[in-house]
Amino acid sequence: MDEYSTGVLNRVVQDLEQPSSFLLDLFFPGTQTEESEEIHFDVESSKRRITPFVSPLRAGRVVDNEGFTTGIFKPAYAKDKRKFNPSDPLKRAIGEQIGGNMSPQERRDAALRAAIEDQLKMLTRREEVMASEALRTGKVTVSGDGYPTTVVDYLREAGLTVTLTSTARWNDSAPVPLDNLETWAGLIQTHSGAVAIDVVMDPDAWTNFRDKTEVKDLLDTRRGSASTAEIGPRAARKARFGGTIGDFNFWIYSDSYVDDAGSTQLMLPSGTVILSGPDLEGVRAYGAIQDEKAQYNAQRYFIKSWLEEDPAVRWLLLQSAPLVVPYRVNASLCATVL
Repeated sequence: MDEYSTGVLNRVVQDLEQPSSFLLDLFFPGTQTEESEEIHFDVESSKRRITPFVSPLRAGRVVDNEGFTTGIFKPAYAKDKRKFNPSDPLKRAIGEQIGGNMSPQERRDAALRAAIEDQLKMLTRREEVMASEALRTGKVTVSGDGYPTTVVDYLREAGLTVTLTSTARWNDSAPVPLDNLETWAGLIQTHSGAVAIDVVMDPDAWTNFRDKTEVKDLLDTRRGSASTAEIGPRAARKARFGGTIGDFNFWIYSDSYVDDAGSTQLMLPSGTVILSGPDLEGVRAYGAIQDEKAQYNAQRYFIKSWLEEDPAVRWLLLQSAPLVVPYRVNASLCATVL
């Protein structure tokens, strides 16, 4: 049996523990695939109109159809290529006892499994970065080697990106953060009709929020089995449940990543507060895999491997064409509170 055939590689992936990602799991649970290199997405742009009144003796008033704007985006192609040197199976693997207790074949299989697992983690982290950017700014910026920097603008209302200044910041004694949240939830409902129930904060924003007297008096940290907080992504890494106040569920999220320039960045910058909920209708969209061995199918990723005969080197390649899309972009708001 060829351990590096597409079928075997896919079974290896299925056996791996899938990496979790908090923002994706909470706000972008859906998946969309397209049998083309382009991704089409509809962004709701309808106004909250009402049926017009007319006399029963007059003809009905013509009402123009509206509802959404269709965007077309040719995503950057994500490619992760790994090299396996022929001498690697002859060396002690990480975690293996001194002197070695694994055969070269076992070391090769372990190295393959570890490489695939790392590829999937990196892809998920890339998607999580896109989710963070979409939630914070209403846009996603995509750039890469040979791919011009492109901004995918989902046309979120400008008023749904908020920056508090001066004494309005939460680290001042004057603000009442609960009033801010109620106001922001009202803005979301005004612009989209959506109800925001999930509030995600970075640790700095949470500390200043939690320390307010009115928050201490109302915060309920119990987790009833019927609550959204209980059935949500409670086991997500890097995130924890902070409690509830009314119908708001509070989450504290702390994660980081290394950007393309090699610098460490926070997934949520200090002082970030995100409001949204299931009404965002977020999806993870994927274009077709441009590879004959993948039969040009649209899927989240395609993994293949091949052997270069001279010198004897094996390659492992993961390919994907991802984009994170909030279909009701006005169902989210981001505030910088510090």
